Amino acid sequence: MREMEFKMERPGLVEVGQHLMVTENRVSTYYYYTVEHAIAMSANFTVTERLKTNSDGRAEGVVKAVEEKPRGYYVLMEFEE
Repeated sequence: MREMEFKMERPGLVEVGQHLMVTENRVSTYYYYTVEHAIAMSANFTVTERLKTNSDGRAEGVVKAVEEKPRGYYVLMEFEE
């Protein structure tokens, strides 16, 4: 299992236990992930840190926690790898 954190701009968009899809995107030599449909976004990852996705560049994860921190709202998701 792998856990990843995503930044979310406002509360109430997801709930703990919810199954969500993420999409892999690439900028230069880094990869980032977006919770569909533009709910939250991950940090940048190197090639060796990439999440395993299907042939469409998507992966399904489960929401483990939603937290409010000084810099905003964060979603912790868990993925099977």
